[in-house]
Amino acid sequence: MAVLVPMSVLFGAGVALVLLGHVASRLLAVAGPGEPVAPHSGGLPPVEHAFSRFHVRWYPVAMVFLAFDMEMLFMYPWTLVVSEVGAPAVIEMFLFLAILLAGVLYAWREGAFRWT
Repeated sequence: MAVLVPMSVLFGAGVALVLLGHVASRLLAVAGPGEPVAPHSGGLPPVEHAFSRFHVRWYPVAMVFLAFDMEMLFMYPWTLVVSEVGAPAVIEMFLFLAILLAGVLYAWREGAFRWT
């Protein structure tokens, strides 16, 4: 029961800070422009609508990027553990890399890297 008092005080302080920030943003907000401003990228006028669809060939590229992204996500902590664990950590990492390589080879076979 003694733990609930500090937790509730901390929770109340967090809620109060959020509400204070919300009220302050409402009071200090500057009025926006009268006309809606078109979105831009690097100062250039928009070429297409913001909700335009991407071509389907970008999805396999995104999947391959995610495969390499996951590889890096797991390899950074692995570098810290490999010295303590030893050979099993090396075997597990090469197994993980082999699974990712199989995914990349599958994407290559399916034509994910062809742009024609």
